[in-house]
Amino acid sequence: MLIEIGHVEAIFRYPVKSMGGEQLEGANLGWHGLDGDRRLAFRRIDDRSGFPWLTASKLPDLVLFTALCSDGADGDLPTHIRTPDGQKMPVFGEDLAAEVGRRYGAPVQMTQMKHGIFDEASISVIASDTVREIGRLAGRSLDMRRFRPNVVARLLRPGPFQEDDWVGGVLLFGEEDDAPSITVTMRDVRCSMVNLDPDSASPAPEVLKAVVREHQNTAGIYGAVTRIGRLAAGQSIFLRAVTEKRERE
Repeated sequence: MLIEIGHVEAIFRYPVKSMGGEQLEGANLGWHGLDGDRRLAFRRIDDRSGFPWLTASKLPDLVLFTALCSDGADGDLPTHIRTPDGQKMPVFGEDLAAEVGRRYGAPVQMTQMKHGIFDEASISVIASDTVREIGRLAGRSLDMRRFRPNVVARLLRPGPFQEDDWVGGVLLFGEEDDAPSITVTMRDVRCSMVNLDPDSASPAPEVLKAVVREHQNTAGIYGAVTRIGRLAAGQSIFLRAVTEKRERE
């Protein structure tokens, strides 16, 4: 038996890691997350660590750059980037790399990865109730884009941090027998990116402090795709809980 827990309130993808995202009415969910999500990232050329990608934690201005995608099929890579100054530059052009490198203070290079460039997992979900509660705790109204989710869920049963109860279970999107689904693998551990206003990059440290203080520095969940398919705004979301799975086994 599946439990209906809510519906898809919003869908986002981020063609270039840490840059501004785009809200979609629908998107294909593949084995490596949403088509076109985080397939590009700037690599710090002089960095020899296991995580060389430039993120907004190191350069807050990145959230102000916008990927411009063509009107082609879902998942098409962006052709150009709009800078915070309004300039339009080719994605793989030297001018864009120079502009980002100038702001960062070290050379960078745009890199494409077929299966995406993710911190922990290829799909993330957060409930709008959770975003509102963190805002209340931080003393400010928060835009859900601060949390850079792929899916925002509007819950049938109001209350924040219900995502914790999904870990180990399966979320299904839609009522069809072949509805796309993800296994919920872990809670989403947050970093300083939640402090950044998505429209100005202005920091608000009280946001992350509230998450750390009240919820062990986690908000939302990560998942692994277990059935591919089409996600759409308004779809019902169902939970097959971990307890039910164990009973079946």
